[in-house]
Amino acid sequence: MHKKFLDKVRILTIGLAMSLTYTQTVQATSFITPFGATQVYQVETQPSGVVDNQATQQGPGAAETAAVNVIVPSASYSTTEPISISVKTEEQTGPGVENTQKEQTEVRVLSASELEEAAKKAEIAIPEIAAQGAVLYDVTHDNFIFEKNADKQFPPASITKVLTALLVLEHAKLTDTVTYSKTAVTNLESGAVTLQLQEGDKVSVKDSLYGLMLKSANEVANGLAEHVGGSLKGFSDMMNAKAKELGCTNTNFVNPNGLNNSEHYTTARDMARITAEAFKNDTFREITSTASYKFPATKAAKARTISMGHKMIYKSNASYYSGILGGKTGYTSKAGNTLVTCVERDGVRMVAVILKSNGTHYTDTKALFDYGFALAKADMLTEEAAVTPSAVDYSAGPG
Repeated sequence: MHKKFLDKVRILTIGLAMSLTYTQTVQATSFITPFGATQVYQVETQPSGVVDNQATQQGPGAAETAAVNVIVPSASYSTTEPISISVKTEEQTGPGVENTQKEQTEVRVLSASELEEAAKKAEIAIPEIAAQGAVLYDVTHDNFIFEKNADKQFPPASITKVLTALLVLEHAKLTDTVTYSKTAVTNLESGAVTLQLQEGDKVSVKDSLYGLMLKSANEVANGLAEHVGGSLKGFSDMMNAKAKELGCTNTNFVNPNGLNNSEHYTTARDMARITAEAFKNDTFREITSTASYKFPATKAAKARTISMGHKMIYKSNASYYSGILGGKTGYTSKAGNTLVTCVERDGVRMVAVILKSNGTHYTDTKALFDYGFALAKADMLTEEAAVTPSAVDYSAGPG
């Protein structure tokens, strides 16, 4: 047995002797050795204050047995029950070692229903969400901590543009120029929000992205889609492939802007995954946290200032939420109000998604974040447990 290990055993056993106030006889106690192997120790009481260590080995690769005599004050109570003591050591290899494992700490996330029960016990208010679909996604721990019709399909309206922007950022340069086609500026439904772009207008990708995310201009979404995907159909295929890559299972997009179409739908859960992915992108975060931006002159309009539609980013607005990174609004007659929002506090990032709301999208979102960060403050988002590694087989011998 190596001297370093014996030194560790001496330290451990002296500490054990000092802390015990009764006599114990303990047999077959497992330790993790510097070799990653399980060794058997006999720990027993003696009538004096001496600590003695002995070790014997029967051959290369064979199991070792060490006798460690620990002197503790005598007491009227004794037991022969085993005590498991895990010693964290550096992983090493050597003859006869077939398997090496370390003690680990397992972190388990709690389901939405488990969290709700825990919240009730802790007297944390459970949010009452008026919207038909909603989730609160703990991005940091990859866990959905609140769900309401999380997998029901709804029309997303303009929160679709989150995925449009993400794909553009992944496949185009900000300095690229988008030339707007007749199809891009005319393939719109009545009343759709626009920046009055006309066929032949040339706008950079960067300016177009600000027009997309702040003004929610629908012809801008079309122009960006054609620039990246070659056509609206080509870009829609890219959107669905990306959604699938992100784990979305109940989503289908047929346009880049979210205008009404019976084949264009998503779920709160899927939209949360898309939004979380988008907020990993530095440029996306910069755009969606911008309150106002000067959009360049085009054929039909002079240069103008456009403003972010998401009210929660404005400190002067009653809907402002501390820690917000950004988000996107949406509305159509069929979709109602939709909203995605990303907030980060004390190292915990969360995404809230609201679908099919009738004007409650901001109050619903605030209620979700208040709940989530109350859970975080109470340290209830995860549950930790020590995991003891399995024994190492030393019986095979060298090699």
